[in-house]
Amino acid sequence: MEEIISFISAHWTEWLFTAALAVLSWAFRGVRAQLREEHDRNEAIAAGVQSLLRESIVNGYNRYSDKGFCPIYAKESIKRVYASYHDLGGNDVATELYQKLLKMPENREEGGEK
Repeated sequence: MEEIISFISAHWTEWLFTAALAVLSWAFRGVRAQLREEHDRNEAIAAGVQSLLRESIVNGYNRYSDKGFCPIYAKESIKRVYASYHDLGGNDVATELYQKLLKMPENREEGGEK
């Protein structure tokens, strides 16, 4: 029995560090799993927001191309929407529509009657 007690007395720090390392490893795996889930969730949210912004740009283009002009307030709004869309990585058909929309005249007289 004395041998066991002396062994424990001589090696208690190793046991303590081993236990601490095991607890920290377990905690790290849990935190890493949570971070991975949050990252995936954030990516999904960003993709959804990007889709909504793209839809807004397309709808704005369709609306104002039918009218033949795009008022300045609408252009300013579309610029803000496009900036957010582009920051989220969007750069496809909506970019072309955005550029066409900005080139439209700002009032009906410039754009002709429709």
